[in-house]
Amino acid sequence: MLRIWVLLAVVVSGQLFAGQNDRVPAYLLEVPASVGTVLIAETDTSTLHLFSNGDGRVGRDRETYMSIGQNGVGKAREWDGRTPLGVYFINEQLDTSGLHEKYGPVAYPLDYPNTWDRKSGRSGDGIWIHGVTPNSGRRPPLDTDGCIALPNDELLELGPRLLLHETPVVITRSIRWTSPQRLESDRIELRGALDRWVKSIESGDLHLHLSLYDDEFSYRGMNRDEWAAFRMQSVTRAAPQAIVLQDVLLMADPEDEGLYLSRFRQAVAYDGRTVATLKRLYWKRSADGILRIVAEDNG
Repeated sequence: MLRIWVLLAVVVSGQLFAGQNDRVPAYLLEVPASVGTVLIAETDTSTLHLFSNGDGRVGRDRETYMSIGQNGVGKAREWDGRTPLGVYFINEQLDTSGLHEKYGPVAYPLDYPNTWDRKSGRSGDGIWIHGVTPNSGRRPPLDTDGCIALPNDELLELGPRLLLHETPVVITRSIRWTSPQRLESDRIELRGALDRWVKSIESGDLHLHLSLYDDEFSYRGMNRDEWAAFRMQSVTRAAPQAIVLQDVLLMADPEDEGLYLSRFRQAVAYDGRTVATLKRLYWKRSADGILRIVAEDNG
């Protein structure tokens, strides 16, 4: 039998958020210690909210003004002038000294379109968090090609807190608040689904494993049946000897009701070698009320 160790952040019920009394953002189900800052961009109010994570507790730190796409939100294709909605991560830091001055002193590209965007038929790229033309004052709320633009001093102060491939950026129309109790209930449900996924690998139970994947699941051009056949062949050729999960992040999507993301670092030990990846599983509540995987990817 395979041995699997799952190393997860500890979350105490009702203690995930500090200074939030009876309402918390509904998106941050579990934030590991490796993620020190979470950004929530609230487009209806042109406000970027900064949340800090320390000692297992997440609290609202401060907020700053931002500009978004000239045509609003809901990006669907190239050059539509809209800012995407969803959960993203910063994947690069760009030196903007050779670019147009409207981008300010630095830029941080986001990973739009992510796996869920592509599955949903959304396209385009080049969505950044960047600055503004020096000494130009505040840009209008709807004034970019789809990026998020911050005042230069705010962006430079924020810079050291933005970790590549770690810092989540939630872009939402308006923050959806919930109670700590409801947040904990959602966290337990998603953790349970992830635990079943782990157990299916631990036990070598392919029937259980495949049952966790939705009928509409697809992976890199393969539909569910094609992927299932591929997965069975992979396990037959080389079964994992051990799996270690670290830095598990659990989030609810701000736009798609019933959609959740689990993202974690995974080290899979085979005979004589270990493969380490940063993995994403997108979970969607199906018609029968059960969370099933609708998409997955590395990164």
